Amino acid sequence: MTSKEWSWASYDFANSAFPTVVSTFVIATYFTSAVAPDAVSGQAMWGWMQALVGLSVGLLSPVLGAVADAGGRRRGLLFFFTMVTAVATAMIWFIRPEPGFVLPALLLIGLATVAFELGTVFYNSMLPGVARPERLGRVSGIGWAMGYGGGLLCLGACLVLLVQPNPALFGLDRDAAEHVRAAALLVAAWILLFCWPVLLAVPDPVTRPPVAQAVRQGLTEIRALLRDLPNQPVLARFLLARLFYTDGLNTLFAFGAIYAAGRFGMRFEEILLFGIVLNVTAGLGAFLGGMMEDRLGSRRTVLFSLGCIIGIGCGLLLVESKGAFWGLGAALGLFFGPAQSASRTLMARLAPPAELGAWFGLFALSGRVTGFLGPALLALATTTFASQQAGMAVVVALMALGFSVLLTVRAR
Repeated sequence: MTSKEWSWASYDFANSAFPTVVSTFVIATYFTSAVAPDAVSGQAMWGWMQALVGLSVGLLSPVLGAVADAGGRRRGLLFFFTMVTAVATAMIWFIRPEPGFVLPALLLIGLATVAFELGTVFYNSMLPGVARPERLGRVSGIGWAMGYGGGLLCLGACLVLLVQPNPALFGLDRDAAEHVRAAALLVAAWILLFCWPVLLAVPDPVTRPPVAQAVRQGLTEIRALLRDLPNQPVLARFLLARLFYTDGLNTLFAFGAIYAAGRFGMRFEEILLFGIVLNVTAGLGAFLGGMMEDRLGSRRTVLFSLGCIIGIGCGLLLVESKGAFWGLGAALGLFFGPAQSASRTLMARLAPPAELGAWFGLFALSGRVTGFLGPALLALATTTFASQQAGMAVVVALMALGFSVLLTVRAR
C-alpha cells in the first residue's frame, strides 16, 4: 500500500475506538446497568436516543456531503466533526452512576455519535482519491481491519488499565464508577492522538470557492441527485437495501453488549473480554474479506456476509447458555467487517467521481435515515413484551429485508 493509502486507512484505527468502547462495550453497558433505573428501561431509553441520532444524521449527512463536494472542504469538515466527537466523549467522564444523570448522558452520547457519523461521510468519500479502482476493496478492507484493531487495543487498554485493577489505578474511585467513566477520557485521547495522518496526507483542493457559494452549489447538487435517483435504478436499489440491513447491523452492534449484560448477566470484565474476542474475529474477517472482494465482487461479498450474520443472529436469540453465546458471537464477528467494508467499496465503485461526497451523504442517509427505526422498534418490542429477546428479534428481521432487496441489485 502507498503512504497515502495507509494514512487514509489509519483514521479507521483512530475513530473505531468510539463505537467499540462508547457505543457498544463499556459506556453503553455502564448507562444501562449503572445510570438508568434498570436494564429494560435503560435499553429502551438508549434505543430512543439512537433513533434521534439516526434521524439527525439522516437529515444532515447528504447536505453536508454535497457542500463538501462543491467547496472542496472534506478534510476541514472531517477535522471539525472529529474534534466534536472527542470533546463530547471526554465530557462523559462527568456522568455519575445515578438516575439523575440519565438526560445529560443521553445528550452527550447522542452529540458525540452524530459527530462521529457525520465525520465518516467525509472520510469515506476520500477513498477513491487515495486508491486506484482495482484496489478499492483491498484498501477499504484493510482500513476496516485497522479499525477493529484500534477498537481492540483501546478496549484492551480499558480492561487492563481501568476496569480490572482493584484497587483501581490512578486513584480512581470504584464506588463512583470512575474506573469505568475514565474509559471515555481514554477514547477521546485515542482519537486525538491517531486522527492526524489522514488530515495531513489527504489535502483538499488548493482553490476553493467561498463558503456561501459552496453551500448554494451543494444544495443544488443534492436536489439534482435526489431528482435523478429514479433514473439510477442500481444505485437506488442498493441504497434501499442498505437502508434496511445497515439499520439492522448498527442496532445489533449498538445493543449487543446491553443484550449480553441483561440476558446472561455478564459483568463489565466479561463484556470487555467478549468485545476483545469479537474485535479479533471481526478484524480478521475484514482483512480477509477485503482480499477476496476485489476478486469475487462487492455485492457477492455483502450478500454472503449478511446471510451468515442472519443465520448466526437467529442462533443467538435461541441459545440459553453463556458458552453458546460466546461461540456464536465470536463467529458473528467474522462477517461484520466484510459486510460493512464491501458496502463502502460498492458505493465508491458505483458513484460518479465528481459527486462522491453527495453520494456518500446519501450512503450515510441510507444507513441512518431509518436509523431511528431499528432502535425504536427494538425499544418498543422490549417495552411491550418486557423482553430483551423480543427487542433483538427486530434486528434479524431488518437484515433479512435488506438481504432480499440486495438480491435484486445487478452490478458489475
